[in-house]
Amino acid sequence: RAGANPHALDRSPTHDAMSGGLPYGLQSMLKDGSKHLTGLDEAVVRNIEACKQLSQITRTSLGPNGMNKMVINHLERLFVTSDAAVIVRELEVAHPAARLIVMAAQSQEREMGDGTNLVVTFAGELLGLAEELVRDGLHPSEIIEGYEKALTKTLEWMEELVVEGSEVLDVRDVAATAGRIKGTLSSKQHGFEDKLSTVVAQACIDVLPKNPMNFNVDNVRTSKIPGSSLSDCTVVQGMVIRRGVEGSVRALKNVKVAVFGCAVDTSSTETKGTVLISSAKELEAYSKGEEAKMEEYIRDIAESGAKVVVTGQSFGEMAIHFIERYGLMAVKIPSKFELRRLCRATNAKGLVKLARPEGDELGFVSSIEVREIGGTQCVVLSQDDHTSRVSTVVLRGSTESALDDMERAVDDGVNAFKALTKDSRTVPAGGATEIELAHRLAAYGRKQTGLDQYAIAKFAQALEVVPRTLAENAGVNATDCVYNLYAAHANGDVSAGVDISGDKSYTNLGADANIYDVFLVKYWALRYAVEAVCTVLSVDSIIMAKHAGKAPGGGAPGGEQD
Repeated sequence: RAGANPHALDRSPTHDAMSGGLPYGLQSMLKDGSKHLTGLDEAVVRNIEACKQLSQITRTSLGPNGMNKMVINHLERLFVTSDAAVIVRELEVAHPAARLIVMAAQSQEREMGDGTNLVVTFAGELLGLAEELVRDGLHPSEIIEGYEKALTKTLEWMEELVVEGSEVLDVRDVAATAGRIKGTLSSKQHGFEDKLSTVVAQACIDVLPKNPMNFNVDNVRTSKIPGSSLSDCTVVQGMVIRRGVEGSVRALKNVKVAVFGCAVDTSSTETKGTVLISSAKELEAYSKGEEAKMEEYIRDIAESGAKVVVTGQSFGEMAIHFIERYGLMAVKIPSKFELRRLCRATNAKGLVKLARPEGDELGFVSSIEVREIGGTQCVVLSQDDHTSRVSTVVLRGSTESALDDMERAVDDGVNAFKALTKDSRTVPAGGATEIELAHRLAAYGRKQTGLDQYAIAKFAQALEVVPRTLAENAGVNATDCVYNLYAAHANGDVSAGVDISGDKSYTNLGADANIYDVFLVKYWALRYAVEAVCTVLSVDSIIMAKHAGKAPGGGAPGGEQD
């Protein structure tokens, strides 16, 4: 090297390029401005660093005492939340390796709707410990092999840790179901989990089809109304539309509903034409003809038996006049998605043309009325029996941010209910499952003879991140807490979890508070995290093309540097 020997000739790529020669090595194949990073220090360690940074952001939001993050996205919309799925989505992570962890978290969100923080936190911890092994001289492929072997054993042992009797669940029993989803909600809205779990369970059971496996998450809606507090949340078997009615009829019971996708107004013809009017009499006759046609439309709707007219666009003044004359209720829903849900809730068919609806195109509603909830005019549409395929949770809270966070908690609860319809098994909560798996895995790793034993030991160490983080976020001494948990599990207490109050060295959340973790959520979270980690570790080169639209000599945008 030139540094070692002052007389040696410097033949570096920069020297060649400066001396007018061609670019050197891989750079000769790529366009100007491209970047090529290779080797352990440049590619692997840099990738690990980026993923660890992402994990550090979400880690403090794990568990019931998790801190909120204030995220302002590129549209200047403010999010105050501890939900990792929202945080990683709105951060718009630019680093390619960290984006793999984000994708794993998004897959977890789509598959289970909960456990996204566990994916990001656990993946970051695994990568941080893998970095130590890489620096000690282990090859990434040996680490990957060890991690995959550890995951297989972990998922195998998780089956043994399932709470006895949890494989049987009557998903139509509100109290039993509320107990199972309480764990999911307690980590989002700590202190209100009893109220929220009952409300969410009731809303889900109201729309549960005959075959519970066909449960659709989209059928449980939320309506956010500012004011009051979370304890005033209610469930409506039907829909709550945050707007008033167009006419003076404000309440009806057991009526038929006609739904139109078009405007209830005089429509213009499809072909362009000119009407030549030569006298006032002709003008009067033209206007009267228009009125007669509008009245004919409304009379046809009234004679079909419909008492409620719903449109996705607008009501004309003349149409409102005749709707009032025939004693009909007029409701306007500008959102086409809400209009489809209303069709589902009432079993109506949306009509695209203003005409007399047939009997099978009309929907039915047990009660539709205008209620004032906290100063907000709402149309409440409810069904007495199970004909409705939509239920709505009415959320009350002090601020829009608090309501948004409650909505995300309800969404996670509904997804947890869906997971229970597939597999109702639960495992001990509060870090108990992770410590028991770490305890078994450490013993298993010591029996291995190959180099993968180091990776298995690190995997066991990484599992400690859940109880450690729960303790840190609750302000409890994490080292003492993990030590006490290991001691309890060594004595055979597999349900010993973190006591976030700090009163006891450990607690059994299942026996004390009836809080459990859903088996499927944990199962998929561990799988997605390990798959993402193995993908990041298997990368040994990063080749980045020059960014489109960059001025010559312009560097990569912030965040892409690593």
